[in-house]
Amino acid sequence: MSALRTVMGAGVRRRRVQTVVTGLASMMAVTASVLGGSLLVASNAPFDHAFAQQNGAHLAAQFDSAKATAAELDASAHASGVTASAGPFATVTASPGSVVGLTLPAGMSIDPMKLVGRANAGGPVDDVSLTAGHWLSGPGQIVVSADYSGPEISVGQKVDFPNASGGTTELQVVGVARSVSRTADGWVEPGDVSGLASAKGADTGWQMLYRFSSASTAAQLAADRSAVAASLPSGAISGTRSWLDVKNSDDSSTGIFIPFLTAFGLLGVLMSVLIVGNVVAGAVGSGTRRIGILKAIGFTPGQVVRAYMGQALIPAAIGTLIGAVLGNLVAAQILAATEQVYGTTSLTVAPSVDLAVVAGVLLMVSATALVTALRAGRLRTVDALAVGRTPRSGRGRRAARVARALPLPRAVTLGLAQPFARPARAIAMVTAILFGAAAVTFAFGLGTSLQRIQDSKASTADVTVLTSAPPGAGSGPGAAPGGAQVGGTAGGSVSASTTPGSVDTGAMTRAIQAQSGTRAWFGTAQTQVTAAGTTGSVQVTAFVGDASWAGYQMVSGSWFTRPGEAVAPTPFLTATGTKVGDTVQLTDHGKAITVKITGEVFVTKNQGMALLTDARTLASAEPNLHAEYFSIKLAPGTDRNAYTNALNTALKPTGAIAQVGDGGGASQLLIMLDALTGLLTLVLVLVAGLGVLNTVVLDTRERVHDLGVVKALGMTPRQTVAMVIASITVVGLVGGAVGVPLGVALQRIVVPAMGNSAGLRLPASVLDVYQAPALILLGIGGLLIAVLSALLPAGWAARTRTAVALRTE
Repeated sequence: MSALRTVMGAGVRRRRVQTVVTGLASMMAVTASVLGGSLLVASNAPFDHAFAQQNGAHLAAQFDSAKATAAELDASAHASGVTASAGPFATVTASPGSVVGLTLPAGMSIDPMKLVGRANAGGPVDDVSLTAGHWLSGPGQIVVSADYSGPEISVGQKVDFPNASGGTTELQVVGVARSVSRTADGWVEPGDVSGLASAKGADTGWQMLYRFSSASTAAQLAADRSAVAASLPSGAISGTRSWLDVKNSDDSSTGIFIPFLTAFGLLGVLMSVLIVGNVVAGAVGSGTRRIGILKAIGFTPGQVVRAYMGQALIPAAIGTLIGAVLGNLVAAQILAATEQVYGTTSLTVAPSVDLAVVAGVLLMVSATALVTALRAGRLRTVDALAVGRTPRSGRGRRAARVARALPLPRAVTLGLAQPFARPARAIAMVTAILFGAAAVTFAFGLGTSLQRIQDSKASTADVTVLTSAPPGAGSGPGAAPGGAQVGGTAGGSVSASTTPGSVDTGAMTRAIQAQSGTRAWFGTAQTQVTAAGTTGSVQVTAFVGDASWAGYQMVSGSWFTRPGEAVAPTPFLTATGTKVGDTVQLTDHGKAITVKITGEVFVTKNQGMALLTDARTLASAEPNLHAEYFSIKLAPGTDRNAYTNALNTALKPTGAIAQVGDGGGASQLLIMLDALTGLLTLVLVLVAGLGVLNTVVLDTRERVHDLGVVKALGMTPRQTVAMVIASITVVGLVGGAVGVPLGVALQRIVVPAMGNSAGLRLPASVLDVYQAPALILLGIGGLLIAVLSALLPAGWAARTRTAVALRTE
């Protein structure tokens, strides 16, 4: 056994290039696989565990109290497929007037809260878990949801709800709780719901929570919803939210990484198998005589096989361990950003993922090495000692004759014919370059797509006018610059509905229109509504003026042109069961508003539960809704700084402030995606280059005697370099030509999958990123990988002395 270890160790040390290549290939495969597997588990396990623990609701349904009674809703618990239910709970959506300890900018208000009358936290469905304080113990109290999108409200604070008569209803915050089903913004005593019904703009109804025997797919949930609806009066259901909607929303922060990590992991695993097979095959092919010597001194066929397998497994095992460590470190950084989503649940890399990936990669490496090493075990001792290393006579002769006919220097034609003498090695090099070119092409497409997504969130305005205190940061074109936030607390989401007289937007628009150099302008206001088909709030971006030039990217349909029309992102359409051309009913401050969906727009704000429309659409419910900021497009040739200074002078009486537009910085998610893409691509290209280097080194050393012959006939060192480089040129061109389409295909598969993981359909402009010049350059990249990889062995061949080369067997 000691002799076997000696042979293994000697092989690893002697073939340093092959050792490094094998280790890097394994490291790449394991790093990407651990990342993908960890994020896949992390994006499912915590939610699934919390959902099971809390008996989460498969369907949370909102009902119109005018169309269904409590008794009828209670009877719906016996509908087909229902296994458990909770409710009916009286609900009210009301806008807080103030929160003790929370200071708002002048004219600003807090988003409406959906409150559910619920005496107990537990129950057969949606067992709410407390994270602070205690549950309701009497009237006048409120437990706030930890997932409430508004400002952070703590235990001990008081929330006031103004009513229509001029008084207020005050509620004491006694606890903070989390519902995995996101069923409410807060919970109150059932008796307090009737008191809050008199609040300004209050909207009342009933809520029922259901669990079903079959609810694992959207189709099953649709059937379940239909069964419940059939047991009630027509039109009783005003909105629903399924557990899949909640799950997809929670999973999107980590799930978006999985498709592209899967692609890199697959490329890494395939390249690892290719490299290991090539390295072992090359070691066997170049060490035929050594194998004969080992057998002559007493090594059995099995020991020879194990010796060559060990030479591949040792660096592969080291690379695998390093890759597992790197994968855990990077995955931990990504998971840290989503650690708080489930309260006290910590997101960590599952040991089972590490074990499965490490075992899987080592098993594939072992199987690949075994297949190629078996050839060494089958060689007869006498044959192995007698066989030389040069190719069989006649192989590549036809290619040599064709190359010789080309009007090129003889050194170049010799090199062009060389790959055909070893077709298996040439195919291995083409495949390695193919993977490298595919990785670069895919990374270019992915990076460009991500940049276009980022650009879609940037402001297209040359100048922005803030009408009062900086509003909440938008997430689309024309968004407030610099990521400013409204409200006095971190993480708050405060609507900018202004009170009468707080801002004179009329004077502002007149000043903007009168300013020399103004080409186009629009104002933006934000508010919250509820929509038929949903149970949560919908963020509405209402525009004053023509915002069609704002830069929003349409997936389908067209931009709205008049009041009563709107555009919406994919998650909104999915949740409401609508499509372009349909109408949807909104409820804003207790008033029903019907809007027609004219287009599907690419917007990520509020996790896609958003709507974009003309401000006049909401005029009947919010007559005092004013623009928080204006976005201005300047005429060509207008100096932005001079224009801003002049406009500030004109706006001074209104208190508004103009500033040069700023698209804002890139999101941390996209920065992390870009960094991971760049890192994995670099490693993959490096592995591809080293794989080619390994083959060229092997081929050059096997032909050292031939080099001596051509040098003796007068070939100069420069011609020797040209011959070696030429030998890799065709391989590089073929690898690049095949790898580029593969990379394009990967981009067209992975990028839409990343959008789907976030519940979004991507516009064509995000997907169609490749142009002919870029594709040509990417194809040449395969040749570049090949040439750079061959420079080192070409230099070695050029420096080899003729006498030394001729003496080499």
